[in-house]
Amino acid sequence: MTSRRLTIVQMVPEMQSGGVEKGTVELSAELVNQGHRSIIISNGGRLVEKIIADGGEHIQWNVRAKSPLTLRWIFPLRKFLAENQVDILHARSRIPAWIAYFAWKGMPAATRPHFVTTAHGLYSVNRYSEVMTRGEKVIAISETVKSYLQKSYSRLDTDLIQVIPRGVDPLDFPRGFQPSQAWQESWFQEFPQLLGNPVLSLIGRLTRLKGHQDFIEMIDLLRKDLPDIRGLIVGGKDPRRSQYAEELKRVVHERNLQDNIVFAGHRSDIKEIYSISNIVMGLTSNPPEAFGRTTVEALTMGIPVVGYNHGGTGEILQKVFPQGLIPVGDVSFAVEQIKQLLANHTFVPTEHPYLKSKMLADTLSVYEELAA
Repeated sequence: MTSRRLTIVQMVPEMQSGGVEKGTVELSAELVNQGHRSIIISNGGRLVEKIIADGGEHIQWNVRAKSPLTLRWIFPLRKFLAENQVDILHARSRIPAWIAYFAWKGMPAATRPHFVTTAHGLYSVNRYSEVMTRGEKVIAISETVKSYLQKSYSRLDTDLIQVIPRGVDPLDFPRGFQPSQAWQESWFQEFPQLLGNPVLSLIGRLTRLKGHQDFIEMIDLLRKDLPDIRGLIVGGKDPRRSQYAEELKRVVHERNLQDNIVFAGHRSDIKEIYSISNIVMGLTSNPPEAFGRTTVEALTMGIPVVGYNHGGTGEILQKVFPQGLIPVGDVSFAVEQIKQLLANHTFVPTEHPYLKSKMLADTLSVYEELAA
């Protein structure tokens, strides 16, 4: 381990929103708290203000565009790394990783920083994605991702992969949380169908991967025995696939489920939505979730999660709440499981290993071991 002050550069496409970006901000703040210098290179975004407020630095370069012109940043980055005596260069997405890799590879081995990559997803297996395996240390955000990398890239030395699951802060998602009276009044005024009824929530952008069709089928079957059941779909439209949202609404209308299923659109009050949910669903299909942040957040608040037994969601449920596991695509099994959970008020364990503090400590350990 090293006790000296390190200079860490993280590279991501942009700093607007999302799990990768949130983790980047959290790590930057922790590095500063531990006395290190934290620099983030991205195309900018609304989270830059937070980075700087926490004591980090941000350099705005367009390292997100899928264009040969993006390679123009290789030489400026190489110069920047040398001039600032950077200790760790950490790439967290594919285009920034290629820029980082070429800049790093062209530096003298004795003086260049150490190169780290984080595989945040189950990327398509090709030359473009392979750069995420070229780090001196390759962080996988789940055992699911580690297995996928091992299976997809046989040349990758397994010893280079370190699993560091994403984590949440229990203070951000407190067990027993109750929304303010003002929020409840506003919420139930907007969605009166949900008041006093059991609510199943499916949270995620409206894309075919998230399992909305299965969710609608489940609600349709459940209402035969539980006419008051309500399905809450939370998530914004994918701008590239806006027809999908209209398709879902059409299916709901055709099945006469307008009173049972509510579309809430994009929301930022996710903690409050968890708190008014009886069960949160995790139905991502193929490819499965690489991690399953929604699953962890809901479980942290003590809300049961029912999800498909594969990918990151299955991995988390196996460790924390196995009662919520359902076979992939088995809608009938899911319906019976949901009925049991609603009837029995099943307890969710208060402790789990998916903590932000552990994620940050483990990542810092990777940096310190390399720098030493």
